[in-house]
Amino acid sequence: MNAEKGQPREKATPGKQEVGAVKFDELQSNGESKGSLDLDFILEIPLKVSAELGRSKMPVGELLSLGPGSVIELDKNAGEPVDLYLNNRLIARGEVVVANERLGVRLTDVVSHSERVNNLR
Repeated sequence: MNAEKGQPREKATPGKQEVGAVKFDELQSNGESKGSLDLDFILEIPLKVSAELGRSKMPVGELLSLGPGSVIELDKNAGEPVDLYLNNRLIARGEVVVANERLGVRLTDVVSHSERVNNLR
């Protein structure tokens, strides 16, 4: 439909379209190298960091019976390092600390560079 007049458009037929070249203005350099722009962009990407105290499995029936005051036993002992994940990939282990009245993790072991690269695959 012709949007302006409410009339049907002419059907396109092969060989009748006019085609022309498009000319774009040249890009201007702001003096920064391409590499530094890429790095600046990457440094601003937000990543999800999470700490895992431990894990547990339980039947659905037990899960449904949980309520305030229930205790779930985890697979780690008190004082054992917690796992630190970056976008769901293990990157380090550490101990739970309190910093400015908030929980934190003091890193005690960082996964090696080669292991981190392998975890990305």
